[in-house]
Amino acid sequence: MTPSRGERAAPPAPDGQWEVRFADAASAKGWECLAQQARENTYRAWLTIRTEPRPTAQTPRHHQLKGTLARATYRGRTCEQWQIEVTGSGRIWFLIDASRSTCWITYASTRHPAATDR
Repeated sequence: MTPSRGERAAPPAPDGQWEVRFADAASAKGWECLAQQARENTYRAWLTIRTEPRPTAQTPRHHQLKGTLARATYRGRTCEQWQIEVTGSGRIWFLIDASRSTCWITYASTRHPAATDR
């Protein structure tokens, strides 16, 4: 069964790690498609989000989005929005809610997000 909005993307986080949850049903569905296409890369991305969502050294494959996409509001909280490039075009976007030690997946897809083409 496909997870839905608000559900965890995996088992509960152990101490010192981040909870990873879906912000909406579309991101949950996109996650499943991404996992089917690139299982190992999706798993590595999940581990990265869970253990180091905000790396000290950003890379072209893992960085905070820029401009108006750098922050987004979810459940009344404004959070940093980050991206992990899973495949050449596959992306995961997530919000870092530091007060709850939770990362909210806002976009997951095998296709490059059109919002960054502006």
